[in-house]
Amino acid sequence: MDPVEALVWDEALSLTQTTGDPGPVLVLDSPALTAAARQRWSDVRAYDDLPADHTEAPLDAADVTLVLGRLPKSLGALEEYAQRIAATADPSAHLVLGGRTRHMTRSMNDTLASRFGEVRASLGRQKSRALIANHPTPGPVDWPRHRHHADLDLTLHAHGATFGGTRVDPGTRLLISALDRLTPPGPQAIDLGCGNGTLTAVLARRGLSVTAVDNSRAATAATRATLAANGLSATIQLADSLTGRPPDSADLIVTNPPFHVGTAKDTSPTLAMFRDAGRVLRPGGELWAVWNAHLPYLPALWRAVGRTAILTRDPRFIVTRSRVS
Repeated sequence: MDPVEALVWDEALSLTQTTGDPGPVLVLDSPALTAAARQRWSDVRAYDDLPADHTEAPLDAADVTLVLGRLPKSLGALEEYAQRIAATADPSAHLVLGGRTRHMTRSMNDTLASRFGEVRASLGRQKSRALIANHPTPGPVDWPRHRHHADLDLTLHAHGATFGGTRVDPGTRLLISALDRLTPPGPQAIDLGCGNGTLTAVLARRGLSVTAVDNSRAATAATRATLAANGLSATIQLADSLTGRPPDSADLIVTNPPFHVGTAKDTSPTLAMFRDAGRVLRPGGELWAVWNAHLPYLPALWRAVGRTAILTRDPRFIVTRSRVS
């Protein structure tokens, strides 16, 4: 366990020291805490962003008496967790979620307080802290949410943890503007890191056979809802990038890749996505990517995929096309 998980675990043990097996336990976004909980208690459910079996079962908080895990980075995700847990948890349930102190805000307390009668913070330890909430108050669950974008004639859906929410990310919008020049090299397309499904929907409308891939259940669920709302279809995969995808199996890949992992800036996932794209694209296949203009991705794209051209840019973003020779 890292310091955050160790603190959450100790707080959870303190809450349950007089009751023994607490009954149904739900662990959020922490394989380490899931493993520890399953060694100690008999009824443990896990809700991870990318579960080992890649299943997409919904969050199940029915009758749970203890919830523990990591604080999500977005207030929307925390709000959806609070709503869904409070709606069905046992009235005696305790919730313990931890994070690094520098990433925690008072708004997190307020978000939990909207559905729990008591919210308090633990003492700090190793630059970490936990929020502990009791007395869940059931109420309506208003996630996922949706918004119609008249300029694209698209209705976008999002869960609390979906990147971009229901808006059209400005980088994605710039990439869409460049797609006017797209002559697909073949019918098989992949939206790598599909988010709320904006690019998946745009490509599906053009008649391409699209596979939407993301390592976030909030993203794949949102993309599924976006497609349904717009009368479109695609294959949706919860997966870590293109792991397991055979080589030479796609004609076109589009991506608006991340440059954060959680709250930390980290370009390594994007570089791995570029390498995956180079492996999966057929000869003549193309990777269309949008990325933050300050990042040095051009050499990486040349190495991972092939000849790369800048199609358009603005002060914040660059759109490139890389072609496999």
